[in-house]
Amino acid sequence: MNFECATPEDTIAFGRSLGRELRAGDLVLLAGPLGAGKTVLTRGIAEGMGVSGRVSSPTFVLARVHPGPVPLVHVDAYRLGGDLAQLDDLDLDTDLEASAVVVEWGEGSADRLNTNHLVVRLSRAEDDVRTITLEPHGTWHSRTPLLPTR
Repeated sequence: MNFECATPEDTIAFGRSLGRELRAGDLVLLAGPLGAGKTVLTRGIAEGMGVSGRVSSPTFVLARVHPGPVPLVHVDAYRLGGDLAQLDDLDLDTDLEASAVVVEWGEGSADRLNTNHLVVRLSRAEDDVRTITLEPHGTWHSRTPLLPTR
């Protein structure tokens, strides 16, 4: 499934739609190059989930927890460089029981936390239009068609 987002506001709106569908135990992996819009998308996810706290890139703290009806754990695995031991130290498998977990740069490492996960791949064209591609795994195959486009 591919979606185009012409503006950052479109990316936030798409994230808001996705966030409304997330529940405790969900794992979402954001993939894409620097500047593709992963953190902007996460801001929308947080809005859709109704969580509190300013959403910014957790690059230097690795993970932030945003309280809400279903808490959002926002992780940036960029600095981990695929170091699975450091990822284990974050105890994300414990967080998955009561929270939705969104991991930037988590493909190839955090995907092992749950076979049921959604990869959201972002790419950015020269005109700044973002293309979002959803890659469902496990139970996400049956949930992805239910996601609204806005």
